Amino acid sequence: MKKTIALLTLAAALAAPMAAQAHRAWLAPTSTVLSGNDAWVGFDGGSSNQVFSADHAAMRLDNVAITAPDGSAVQPEHVMQGQYRSTFDVHLTQNGTYKIANVSSGVNASYKLNGEQKRWRGTAAEFPSGLPAGATDVQATRNASRIETFVTLNNATNSVFAPTGHGLELVPVTHPNDLAEGEAATFKLLKDGQPASGVEVTVARGGQRYRNAPEEITTTTGADGAFSITWPVAGLYWLNASVRTPGVGQELGTNASYVAALEVLP
Repeated sequence: MKKTIALLTLAAALAAPMAAQAHRAWLAPTSTVLSGNDAWVGFDGGSSNQVFSADHAAMRLDNVAITAPDGSAVQPEHVMQGQYRSTFDVHLTQNGTYKIANVSSGVNASYKLNGEQKRWRGTAAEFPSGLPAGATDVQATRNASRIETFVTLNNATNSVFAPTGHGLELVPVTHPNDLAEGEAATFKLLKDGQPASGVEVTVARGGQRYRNAPEEITTTTGADGAFSITWPVAGLYWLNASVRTPGVGQELGTNASYVAALEVLP
């Protein structure tokens, strides 16, 4: 009996970290570097405990935006949403680097009206005018989420990396489609267009279901928002950073997150 209890306690202890870990959203390409006159790339999107493992929820594709090297918008094709993952294809017809992003933003607020607790959701432009007259004890947070990846047909270009000035964004120093095993890559993080200093960045390698160790790397951005990663082995990596700033008075708080899928070649 004591042995059984001990085994159950050990099993619970081993399971606890995974249960406590929030589900991680991701957008994964089938390839990131291609050649030829044109090419097709497939994408899977979802959220899961282990990155790139479709076992929890499919990604909503309403806000997917695909930017071609010349800045034009490209429509996803063969779009499908399943139980655990969403899929679509992109036809690459221009030489250069494409950005595939799922971007969302908005404001969540709580307030009291006639003594009752209420909630409100809308855009930043609608706040605070969208709240009912007489609302008190207002607490509001601006949410900005960016999930993206990059693919290149023939020669790598940089036009798609121009920041928008909203939320957390990645500005490459090393091109994200020029990553190699054993080599260091440098990137910069911006928050609302300014260097995001002191932000923790987590990098996790895919394929965890086939090994015991998660093999995660953590680093912190410098004063200029820059950070470097030395890739231990080839593979598809999930990169994540987030910033949380509480609101003060009528000032909005901020929840900003950034996710990228980056392929490291041998």
